[in-house]
Amino acid sequence: MVKKYSIGVDLGGTKILSVVFNEDLEVVGSVRMPTEGNKGAKEGMKRIWTAVQDALKEAEVHCDEIKALGIGCPGVVDSTKGILREASNLGWKKVNVGEYLSKRIERDVCVLNDVDAGTYAEYHMGAGKGARSVLGVFPGTGVGGGFVYDGKILRGKDVSCMEIGELRMLGSTLEGKMNEPVTLEGLCGRLAIASACVIEAMRGNAPTIQENAGADISRIKSGLIKKSIDAGEDSVLAIMKRSANYLGAGVASAIELLAPEVVVLGGGLVEKMPEIYLDGVSSAVSRYGSNSIARGVRFEAAEMGDLAVAVGAAAYALAQQS
Repeated sequence: MVKKYSIGVDLGGTKILSVVFNEDLEVVGSVRMPTEGNKGAKEGMKRIWTAVQDALKEAEVHCDEIKALGIGCPGVVDSTKGILREASNLGWKKVNVGEYLSKRIERDVCVLNDVDAGTYAEYHMGAGKGARSVLGVFPGTGVGGGFVYDGKILRGKDVSCMEIGELRMLGSTLEGKMNEPVTLEGLCGRLAIASACVIEAMRGNAPTIQENAGADISRIKSGLIKKSIDAGEDSVLAIMKRSANYLGAGVASAIELLAPEVVVLGGGLVEKMPEIYLDGVSSAVSRYGSNSIARGVRFEAAEMGDLAVAVGAAAYALAQQS
């Protein structure tokens, strides 16, 4: 059979999204299912393969018609060997994702960090299309980063890199060890933002948060934070502006090292509040970055949305065959 289709898989902390694409990277079939990562990596890999098979059925595409398969995984990845070294939000370590999927689909599988895949999607056909270098920064539950230069994803000798959320920021925090500098993720991830919102709700300054989530941090999603801001709850707006400023300080450090042409900001928080992030990050970079480098950087909101990781993984897998 002529191999004219590709598959991209987004392995997330809560969901698996498997997508079949045609030659123009248009969706012809997709399946979404819960990850259920708490059941362990062995069961998780079975669910990934089930999602791939179900997507093929929906697309009415035979496995022999697949030219490439790529998967974006949350955490540190050894792309050369196809191993997910560690995914802290899943509790998985040393999972040979590539080998497992390759045996079943009978061809090599490209295993990427999920934000690397999302950044590649924005570079290839999204907000960074046409640029030589793109830095992707995606604040979500944590804060992920990716960097693409001349079509190549920046990585270490045998491991993915750009763990921008682990940058240490001088300042105070109630988390971690005594006198330990807080991570960027601890200031800009959704869990940190939700914790600050709970405090304001308990103080009576965020009634929308109080009414819809109370003190349950897990219920404070991007949409609820946006709803609170739209209701005129200035304390929540202030939290978001501070967080965006801190994110900008971290991005400024990355820009000093990489001098990207475009910085793409993505993820659920940015999707709901793009103006806050674009204004906050670009302003902070202007304040804290070297003018000769920072002034040449363009800031954009991500365009690929929920498909970013899947389409990026598929596109990169295809590119490795050319």
